[in-house]
Amino acid sequence: MPKKVLIITYYWPPSGGSGVQRWLKFVKYLPQYGWDPIVFTPENPDFQLKDESLLKDVAPETTVVKIPIWEPYQLFNRLTGKNKGKANVVIGQQKGGMIHTIGMTIRGNLLIPDPRRFWIHPSVKFLTTYLKDHPVDAMVTTGPPHSMHIIGLKLHRTLGIPWIADFRDPWTNIDFYKDLHLSCLADKAHRRKERMVITEANAVVSVTPTWCAEIEAKHPQKVVLVHNGYDEADIPKEKAKPDATFSIVHIGSINEARNPKILWQALSELLPKHEGLRKNLKIKLVGKTDPSVSEDIHRYHLTEYIQQTGYIPHNEAIIFQQNAQVLLLLINNTPNANGILTGKLYEYMASQRPILAIGPIHSDIANLMKETNAGLIIDFNDLEGMKHAVQQFYERYQQGVLKATVTGYEKYSRKAQCGVFASLLDDITKPSIQ
Repeated sequence: MPKKVLIITYYWPPSGGSGVQRWLKFVKYLPQYGWDPIVFTPENPDFQLKDESLLKDVAPETTVVKIPIWEPYQLFNRLTGKNKGKANVVIGQQKGGMIHTIGMTIRGNLLIPDPRRFWIHPSVKFLTTYLKDHPVDAMVTTGPPHSMHIIGLKLHRTLGIPWIADFRDPWTNIDFYKDLHLSCLADKAHRRKERMVITEANAVVSVTPTWCAEIEAKHPQKVVLVHNGYDEADIPKEKAKPDATFSIVHIGSINEARNPKILWQALSELLPKHEGLRKNLKIKLVGKTDPSVSEDIHRYHLTEYIQQTGYIPHNEAIIFQQNAQVLLLLINNTPNANGILTGKLYEYMASQRPILAIGPIHSDIANLMKETNAGLIIDFNDLEGMKHAVQQFYERYQQGVLKATVTGYEKYSRKAQCGVFASLLDDITKPSIQ
């Protein structure tokens, strides 16, 4: 008989974007490892992106429990006249301006650990009753938002359920932590809550070697690396037909920290000297982009080469990915860049198209790309290296031999990584030896 695990997550379909993918896929595969998932998620979350296509991955027999959530973004929207979902962008991503500064200050100092904190008490109250009638063998909380971990902490203390805290992103080590304008008291509060989670959970999981090491440095207990991975079921069965043009394709949002300025500069210097590149180049940006991206594209006179597509469903984005001549992978140019292993890398590897990455050359992502022979990674400021990489890819395109030889990536499938997580669940629920 399968054991039951409660998954507490803010992001769940029809929410789109990267935050939903990890546990949507793990919930899909957990039953194959003897675990029956019960998903607990908000009824009315204020998410930015909607993707109905992801609902196909939710099996009809999956138990999904929802209760309402109140979020301060809703009040923020009324005060500023913003449409639903826009406040996330204003507070979380766009820099500069008084509204952003005020929003970040309030978020960091008053909404601890994050703006979803008002869901903690109602969730604990509801689940305390629900779990008495629907007992589970284990519990997983996934953050951000880290309020999910506080729900798990309180339930673990009250009910003693074995618990795994899954950090898809760091808490106090996140790249924008310094932008929260924290007082000394608020900083201590964030760090105290983070410490309680990582010390009291039966196990802690994160998605990159560097982030696992950072957690271990704070509390050296059981910390396990479980990669994000790719879903084999998402890869089209028919053979890909690479674009006729020399297409450089980026899938996903591009914020200011990911704006590939070194690529724009390199292309602006290469294009006047290469007629063939001018005739064949097409850069496809599939997803939302920060205004700084458009500004730099215009500044470097690249507008005619750009095809911008807003957010599209995940299954449609996969087609762009499969047909790309080169896949562009961007890492945030921030102090914690060495530990970023974007989930997009795994899908890129599975597409078997060459990858051009921009990020630290001594980093988790560089190590994984080297291990699998996935492509080239160029440092944020290596202009000559970027020009050489573009020329190298273009020459192979001209010769009709621009292909990828990615090897050993199969162990990073969602199903395989779910097996790692299921083994950890088995481990923390083993009967103790008296």
